[in-house]
Amino acid sequence: MTAQLPLDWGKLRRTSILLTGACGLIGSFLIDVLMCRNRLAGEKITVCGVTRNEKKARERFAPYLGEGLSFLEWDVTKPCPKEGAAFDYIIHGASNTHPLAYASDPVGTIGGNILGLWHLMELAVSHLPRRLLLLSSVEIYGENRSGKDSFSEEDLGYLNCNTVRAGYPESKRLSESLCQAFYDQYGVEFVTARLSRVYGPTMRMEDSKALSQFIKNAVRGEDVVLKSEGNQYYSYTYVADAVYALLLILLKGESAEAYNVADEGSDITLRDLAGLLAGQAGTQVVFQVPDSGEKKGYSTATRAILDAGRLKELGYRSLYPIGTGIAHTVSILREIGLR
Repeated sequence: MTAQLPLDWGKLRRTSILLTGACGLIGSFLIDVLMCRNRLAGEKITVCGVTRNEKKARERFAPYLGEGLSFLEWDVTKPCPKEGAAFDYIIHGASNTHPLAYASDPVGTIGGNILGLWHLMELAVSHLPRRLLLLSSVEIYGENRSGKDSFSEEDLGYLNCNTVRAGYPESKRLSESLCQAFYDQYGVEFVTARLSRVYGPTMRMEDSKALSQFIKNAVRGEDVVLKSEGNQYYSYTYVADAVYALLLILLKGESAEAYNVADEGSDITLRDLAGLLAGQAGTQVVFQVPDSGEKKGYSTATRAILDAGRLKELGYRSLYPIGTGIAHTVSILREIGLR
């Protein structure tokens, strides 16, 4: 259980956290962990979860209401309705994070990343928090043309900015630059987590990422549909490992530094990943040509492996290699039923 892992929990005791993206795959799991920690150790952590649908959030987190969890209904592309509010920590996880959204809402994708962070930084300048944590992405690295096996935090690959699909990685790159600017000019402490492709049972059902589609196929006992040759070689992270890494970075990371979040036990080709899910379902992998709308949102990166050596120096160790994480995800979603 992530809430019992060795962390400097004392730094979170009696603190307040503002979390955007509270109902997302990662944000919702993070809330579960923090509320469980309160129950286990009486940390008295308070979390204000930012959501665009408070009713839905209250339904999802009903067991924790009255235990330090509250919600703020806020579209982060607009100024914060709680101007001047003070928090000990700010975590920015609100973002469009799947291909159909990149293609159908490119302006919203960029706005959520850039305007959302800008408004949080304005809030931070008015009352400096201990630290802001930015959830960035493997996608900032672009296409690996260097011949290196993996990306370290100092590397940068190729991106064609003159495409609609580039809105997501380019705005993530600019988000990191914004953090550096506010740190240098206004003293806003921050750290950045560059997440590999994250999956888990808290995924949203509208998620159109390839792995999320494979998982839904497997849970429903369907053939797993692969819409490419499947040669893409990527790093993946189970959501529990990702949240553990985020907390380590928040509490132990060096100010103004970025940390890759990945595990070599979860580096796999898309074809092998599809086969793994088909094995869980007892079905087979079938190939299908994507439609133009789907293809428009696909990443063009063929190899995106992250070197997480810097994160390991903070004490990080993955508990869920890809086979274990996939099995957990499918089992839990079968048990609770797809929503």
